[in-house]
Amino acid sequence: MIDVKNLNLSFGEGDRCNQVLHDVSLHVKAGEIYGLVGESGSGKTTVLKCLAGLFTHWQGELAIDGQRLDHKLTKNRCRQVQMVFQDPYGSLHPRHTIGDILEEPLQIHGIKDRDRRIYSLLDRVGLSRQFRERYPHQLSGGQRQRVAIARALILEPQILLLDEPTSALDVSVQAEILNLLVELQRESSLTYLMVTHDLGVIAHLCQKVAVMQYGKILETLTVDALVNHQAQMAYTKMLLNASQCYSREMAREVAEY
Repeated sequence: MIDVKNLNLSFGEGDRCNQVLHDVSLHVKAGEIYGLVGESGSGKTTVLKCLAGLFTHWQGELAIDGQRLDHKLTKNRCRQVQMVFQDPYGSLHPRHTIGDILEEPLQIHGIKDRDRRIYSLLDRVGLSRQFRERYPHQLSGGQRQRVAIARALILEPQILLLDEPTSALDVSVQAEILNLLVELQRESSLTYLMVTHDLGVIAHLCQKVAVMQYGKILETLTVDALVNHQAQMAYTKMLLNASQCYSREMAREVAEY
């Protein structure tokens, strides 16, 4: 469903050129939940933004369902791929009601039967019809992220790109959102590419995982292999150890790696 081959991306020119992705390649099957893990700045979110069309000056090959992607963002691509951002406080327009936020993509794409679609999707993400008239500041963090998920699904895409969708939420709410994502994925046979720092989330949701560092994929393995300590790369082993037991020595080792 998602094919990324030799993806490279740089910012700046000449002596100030900074390459942030180095020949990134991955394959995500239809209906699969695929994780991307690694330290901050490793390039995980950048990969998602290239697929979503937010960065267009990449080099390499990107394909969705066998169709190669151009460097321009098209309406058809928006119908196929949508992104859920990390921060539900910053990703929703503060002066638009929830109804306006959900209706705007439908207007852009000329889709009718908007009321039914909006109310149906609010119900699917666990929000009542009354939320349509509310503004983002009237919602909790978990409710805002439910709206962000609804907005991503309103065009009925095949693929969701999830950029740490629970990291900005309270711990008590994180499990609810993760369970919602699992339920939605099963209902509609969606394909997820998920960025996270949390290997527990990877173990709970994903079938495969790619480990990134310094803009490169170091290792790709199944979640079963990850959980059973079958990783080959020292960096992957260190991340796994750090996720299981915290110590000052381990934190120092990860920071200096």
